[in-house]
Amino acid sequence: MMLRGMKKIDTKKGIIFTGAVIGLIAVVLVYLGNPGNMGACIACFIRDIAGALGLHRAAAVQYIRPEVIGIVLGAFLMTIGKREFAAKGGSSPFIRFVLGFLVMVGALMFLGCPLRMVLRIGGGDMNALFGLIGFAAGIGGGIVFLNKGFSLRRNYSLSQMEGYLFPALNIGLLILLLAAPAFIFFSAQGPGAARAPVFFALLAGLVIGALAQRTRLCMVGGIRDLILFKDSYLILGFISIIVFATIGNLLFGFYKFGFAGQPIAHADALWNFLGMALAGWGSVLLGGCPLRQLILSAEGNTDSVITVVGMFAGAAFAHNFSLAASAAGPTANGKIAVFIGFVVLLGISWYNSDMTAHEAKGVDQHVN
Repeated sequence: MMLRGMKKIDTKKGIIFTGAVIGLIAVVLVYLGNPGNMGACIACFIRDIAGALGLHRAAAVQYIRPEVIGIVLGAFLMTIGKREFAAKGGSSPFIRFVLGFLVMVGALMFLGCPLRMVLRIGGGDMNALFGLIGFAAGIGGGIVFLNKGFSLRRNYSLSQMEGYLFPALNIGLLILLLAAPAFIFFSAQGPGAARAPVFFALLAGLVIGALAQRTRLCMVGGIRDLILFKDSYLILGFISIIVFATIGNLLFGFYKFGFAGQPIAHADALWNFLGMALAGWGSVLLGGCPLRQLILSAEGNTDSVITVVGMFAGAAFAHNFSLAASAAGPTANGKIAVFIGFVVLLGISWYNSDMTAHEAKGVDQHVN
């Protein structure tokens, strides 16, 4: 009924409504048990799932987050209901893996993905403003190469089974979450132990996934489209999340304005800026933020699945080799990794610019 009764909401009212719902849902999830200003964070939740599967052993961040499962399944069901599911892939898969890896390194330096960045602003965390400035700067740097013809080459139609595997994998994760076998790790303390009840978290993810799929909500796309095309459609969703998360935080008494003592955040302005600059640059080359990559994966895009796998690898690597920041601030290893990430992004951006622009004709890799 939801799929048949839900009209297409690609108007500005639709994107504002989507942002409002997501902003409020995120605050409710914090009220129900999620960490502060982390009602929804794709990077943090992928990190937690990676830990639950034993890909890293940071005991404080291990949990199969049902929000991610819900986002994927919500987008998948909406895509099936609207008959938009199409399996495709083959567009520079290993480069996408590397870009996903680097986006995660940048996000964990900042301690949040672009979605959590705006939720942190909505919670009064002013450290996230430096992340926002860096995010915009990174997107601007990526746009320079888009204007020079950057492309990750065309993709191709695949068998439907290729597209169904990622939603099926998420159903498998849900089974593991509910069954809780001994080989799955669950944090007893720390952010991984702060979680909303499974049913509510899953339901929240389903709603977020369905709405994000219909409206093409994307944190990267909002700034990119405003700069490139003077199109404000996507950025209205971005702004709406901040406004309604702020309202929700004020209503629940969670709002805390300032820089010091913010939940799961550090106050190093330079590395907040650089972490999100790396994430923004990598995401604009990929054609979407981590949330958008999950949505595209649910729609049958295996290139985005490869990107998400890269994010899992980046999360595991970041915690196994002390790259991720903490409330105490960035680590020396993390700073080196971010610097190396910029060098790699520069190489990828330059090499895939003018020389491949003609091969991307007719195939939209960046405006999803």
